[in-house]
Amino acid sequence: MVCRLCRSRDLESVLDLGATPPCESFLTADRLDDPEPTYPLHVRVCRACLLLQIPALVGPDETFTEYAYFSSFSSSWVDHARRFVDEATERMDLVARDDAFVVEVASNDGYLLRHVVDRGIRCLGIEPSVNVGAAARDAGVPTLTAFLNPETAARVRAEHGPASLVVANNVYAHIPDVRGFTEGLRTLVTDDGLVSIEVHHALRLVAEAQFDTVYHEHFQYWTVLTAMRALEAGDLTVIDVEALPTHGGSIRLWATPSANAGPPSERTLDLLAEERRAGLHAVEGYRGLDSAARDARAAVLEFLLDCRRRGERVVGYGAPGKGNTLLNYCGIRPDLLEYTVDRNPYKHGRFTPGTRIPIHHPDRIAADRPDVVLVLPWNLERELTDQLRYVGDWGGRVVFPLPSLRTADLSRATLRTDEPVEALS
Repeated sequence: MVCRLCRSRDLESVLDLGATPPCESFLTADRLDDPEPTYPLHVRVCRACLLLQIPALVGPDETFTEYAYFSSFSSSWVDHARRFVDEATERMDLVARDDAFVVEVASNDGYLLRHVVDRGIRCLGIEPSVNVGAAARDAGVPTLTAFLNPETAARVRAEHGPASLVVANNVYAHIPDVRGFTEGLRTLVTDDGLVSIEVHHALRLVAEAQFDTVYHEHFQYWTVLTAMRALEAGDLTVIDVEALPTHGGSIRLWATPSANAGPPSERTLDLLAEERRAGLHAVEGYRGLDSAARDARAAVLEFLLDCRRRGERVVGYGAPGKGNTLLNYCGIRPDLLEYTVDRNPYKHGRFTPGTRIPIHHPDRIAADRPDVVLVLPWNLERELTDQLRYVGDWGGRVVFPLPSLRTADLSRATLRTDEPVEALS
């Protein structure tokens, strides 16, 4: 394997999750007797530039032509996007600017840009998945079906002009050609504009053994340090970074063309210092990840086996990509998790890849009244603890598997835990 950022061949293994199917390749009932291709999930860190990464074994064109993930099915995520648009509009005074133009890369079903449209600001989504891009257009969000690369960026700039703001939420991990994608971002933005990138923070992945964040769509896992290095290679400089609670702990990077950049903000320096204290500015800081993931797997399996011995009925909530990594790594099948449910109708009647657990409408939980509901998108715990409060009506429990196994207190819709809620949200 060659590092996709610095091209070094000096990489060290830090987490091996075995081989699994692609996390969004949900099976239909008529395919249950078919074999499934599996690919290694093996994380390495580059000794030269410290980028945490997996080999690009499943290309974006295989994953994103038709995609099972629709951002708008998460109420908290849509609200997060609305707040971002409010803050960015004020920060850049976009409403008052006649030439304001916002581009979002990997714009999904228009979950974010619909708030830009509502403010009367010109915008464009660039989304490779045909089905979710069509949903965005149906919602009134102008959307181009394409992957971002330097050629696409040049075409968009020639047709629409440069963008005041370029948004790239939860896509910078999905790009095997980091340099080409970053060059595309630079081509899209004006010389004095801003690029905003949200991505899961590798600090949280390592510190909390969030192994389910690893799947074939995620080619790399970013610290502030490595993201700064990648953006600099595309003539973009990070000037500010925000720590966010989303996805189990994320960062929002604000970058601008390097010729226009000033010094980094105080909170950028603070986050760099936090990473350094955690050991992530050296290879040694990553070496405990594999062992910690094994311990987390053991805790989840011991819990489910105890439930089975007690004759308790256990079902799941959610069928996210990260959940499929957890199910496959832990070897959880319908004998331990009878079924799971999801708000996305695309997944109803399908089965999870590899583990082949059936997926139903969320109404199934109230009808069946199970003893335990295991929440697979544990990063949405505040939203889902509140939504699943009704499980307590029949004495059922709602359990979150990671970063540490814990049970929700449904009477208050908050978690019974000794750890701060902020560290788990």
